[in-house]
Parts: sequence; structure tokens; C-alpha cells
Amino acid sequence: MPPAAPAVKLPAPTGVRSPGDACMPTIFRKTAKGVSEIATREHRLAPRMRGALIMVDGKRSDADLRPLIAQQPDETLAALAEQGFIEVLATVPAAAQVPRAVAPAAAAPARPAADFEARRGAAVRALNDRLGPHAETLAMKMERTRTADELRPLLADAVRFIGHARGRAAADDYAARFADL
Repeated sequence: MPPAAPAVKLPAPTGVRSPGDACMPTIFRKTAKGVSEIATREHRLAPRMRGALIMVDGKRSDADLRPLIAQQPDETLAALAEQGFIEVLATVPAAAQVPRAVAPAAAAPARPAADFEARRGAAVRALNDRLGPHAETLAMKMERTRTADELRPLLADAVRFIGHARGRAAADDYAARFADL
């Protein structure tokens, strides 16, 4: 019986970090091949890979994408880059990263329609950031609402879904951020 070949570890493509790596966060964007795959499914990516490709938007860094990709985020990003679906757009120094917006402490009793639309949009974006493509159906329902009364039950659903997928702390954070709606 011949001896087993030693395991070979392939280096990650430029810009893809492994956990604990001290590199600067990397922002990816879809290549023409990636955009085509989203539109046509020509390359028949596995659902996990397709979901990750959908979340690559040219704005989120690998550090932002990592918690959104449920299984093997570093390997998934590396595979998408190796196969030509995504490419490095930029690297961002840690100090230049924009901090997350903080919810206002006190809510005004009545909100004009434009303010409602902005808050509804923020709730949808936050839901998509936490659940990725799994939030698509609920996000579309939320976008169709016209009043806070229509939106509230969907926000409760969002809190429940986030709790199941990301844990109680993430659900509580989302609920607190949009408690004024």
C-alpha cells in the first residue's frame, strides 16, 4: 500500500483573508461573469455559493460578508474569486471603516411619510444584512407596506427570523433599532 500523499494547502487568492488574519478588510465586487450568473444561472452555482455571490455588492467588506455567509465564508469567497465570479475592488484600512448608524434614543410621536419610507428602507436593509437572500420574501412584503401599522407585524416576523438564524442578541438589537416604528 503506497503512503498517503501529504495534504497540500492552496493559498487564498489575493484579498481573501482567513480568520484571524491581520490583513485589511477587502471589498469585493461581482465580475461580468458573476453578474451573468445572477441573471442567467448559466454556471449552476451551488445555493451556498450563489447566496454568497448575491451578497457581494461592491460595498461590503469580507469582514461584513463573513457573518452573512452561513458555512465556510472564507472558503466560499476564495472559491468565488478563483472561479472568476468576484474580484477585489479595494482594501480598506481598519480606521477608515464607517461605523454603523446608531438608532435615535427618542422617537417622535408622529412621522411624516418620507421619514416612514426611510425607516422602512433601513429596516429592510438591516434585515437583508443579517439574513441575506433568506430574507427576500419578507423584505419584499416589508417594502410594500404603506404605514407603520402594516409594517409592525412584519417587523415582529423579522425579529423572530433573525433570532432563529443569528441568535437572541441579534434579534434584540434589530428590535431595539426599529422599536419606534
